[in-house]
Amino acid sequence: MEGRPLTAAPADPPLDPGDDPALIDDTIEPGKRLIRLPADKGLSLGDRVANAITRLTWRTPLHAFRLKGRFPLKLLGVPADPVPGDARAGTAIRAGHFLHRGLKLPLGELDFAALEVAPAFADYLHSFAWLRDLAATGSRADGTPIAEAVVRHWLGTHGETVSEPAWKADNTAWRILFWAAHAPLILSSSDLVYRSAVLNHLARAARHLDRVADKTRPGIGQMVAWVGIVAASLLMPGGEPRQVFGEAGLRKVLETSFYADGGNISRSPQAQLDAIMALSMLARIYDMRRMEIPPFIQEVLARAVPALLGLLHSDGGMGSWQGSGATPAAYVQAIVNASGVRTRPLKQARDWGYQRLVANKVVLLADAAPPPIARVTEAGCASTLAFELSDGDERIVVNCGGAALTGATIPADLARGLRTTAAHSTLTLGDSNSTAILANGSLGKGVTEVELDRRETPQGSRVEMSHDGYARRHGLIHRRLLILSPNGRELRGEDMLLPAPRTRRKGDKGFTMRFHLGRNISASLTADKLGALLRVGGGPLWQFRTSEGTLDIEQSLWVDGEGRPHPTEQLVVTGNAPAGGVSVGWIFKHIG
Repeated sequence: MEGRPLTAAPADPPLDPGDDPALIDDTIEPGKRLIRLPADKGLSLGDRVANAITRLTWRTPLHAFRLKGRFPLKLLGVPADPVPGDARAGTAIRAGHFLHRGLKLPLGELDFAALEVAPAFADYLHSFAWLRDLAATGSRADGTPIAEAVVRHWLGTHGETVSEPAWKADNTAWRILFWAAHAPLILSSSDLVYRSAVLNHLARAARHLDRVADKTRPGIGQMVAWVGIVAASLLMPGGEPRQVFGEAGLRKVLETSFYADGGNISRSPQAQLDAIMALSMLARIYDMRRMEIPPFIQEVLARAVPALLGLLHSDGGMGSWQGSGATPAAYVQAIVNASGVRTRPLKQARDWGYQRLVANKVVLLADAAPPPIARVTEAGCASTLAFELSDGDERIVVNCGGAALTGATIPADLARGLRTTAAHSTLTLGDSNSTAILANGSLGKGVTEVELDRRETPQGSRVEMSHDGYARRHGLIHRRLLILSPNGRELRGEDMLLPAPRTRRKGDKGFTMRFHLGRNISASLTADKLGALLRVGGGPLWQFRTSEGTLDIEQSLWVDGEGRPHPTEQLVVTGNAPAGGVSVGWIFKHIG
């Protein structure tokens, strides 16, 4: 195998959210918007005809027969893996067990024929993402026997029989990427039969993706499948026809997987990370072949990275949205570095649906869109109008997060609860979700429209949002106003329940406003029970006050980026909304 060594592009120092240009006008004119799956766009009629012909000729039995045996089985090179592995997980593998989100599986008990682990753990094993972790620790000589033994076992169980989840489209594509990037760990053996089996599987995996990529569920998983097709075309001899086919398919799926502002259609920050990582790994394969990266891939990365950065807090860690956990800053920065894109955070993702307000080291993130369409997500959350607030390294207000991070400490029942409106820092009405979560786990009826108005004023950054998720059931519209002062020391808010047009007025409805607090915050009620002091461990002191309702402090939880829940507290404001509506003002204020 041959290929020149590659290094990641030098990283810029992390951008301080407070250094965003102050003179940029962030005003958004009032308007309504509806999240929909983007339509197919961008390809001319000629392009579509050419793509159709390419697909037809690539998939014909005659073509497959003509190519059979024509090219030797080998890798044309070893691309660099642009993302460093998890040294802790790699050390665990060398010590004799896989480690994933709090779960352990001894290598001696690994049985691919009866793999009884959480679905995400199974994906980690079948995709061979763990090769990256193994490569991050120790010498290649020490890691090779472990890697080869697991690959032999996997091939003996799944090499000849297509089954789920081992051959799931995204797992298959990731396997191609990781086997190629870490080929020295799995192809150093002098056993020619074993080496031939590995290379044969890469070829078979590529043919499998040729057949199933178009049929895969829309979203990042389908995009990764097409990345796998293009990667295979560049890694093995005779791949030129597959390259044309794969690049055409990848271009099309990228157009329908991302909004114009760079956010992905599942609205998941974790999916955004995965997409950027997959495209960055594919870029390294083009680089290894000394081929130009297609402009459409570079263009998507150029939009996707600033959208991702827009969901980072002051510490560089990710916010908790649409099932994602609070991914640590180091991992996010590694993937941003791998992309080679040097940019600033996107402050307004109108289509993706997130708003970012910054003042000094205070960052506010808000969900200003309906949940994603049910068919593009498995962990969509009813989080419309929720927000998170951070002050430097400390999270002040958070969402519980982690609904997609099932593992040792997040069973299915808890994951379902983490998707509810009550698990987010927003208002619930009548003890119901703003968007229904059905018994089968999919998202049902609820929010369809979000109205948004953003302005920069002398008093600070101002965002006003409203949604119709409670209009049909309760006859009320939820409107939320957020104003972040220019110095970041004060966040004023107002939650309003207003009569919905063209609906019958109904009786009083109980409402609950929840503000889930960060992991390091302890709260205590003031004497009048309309306020609370928020003591941040080793940091600043904040105060909360509400103008109406009853304020209590209750238990909550917050899920970190590894899928581990931590006990926390939440501020809970309760009251009743008459048919004519109600307005509740509140404030978070830095006092020391």
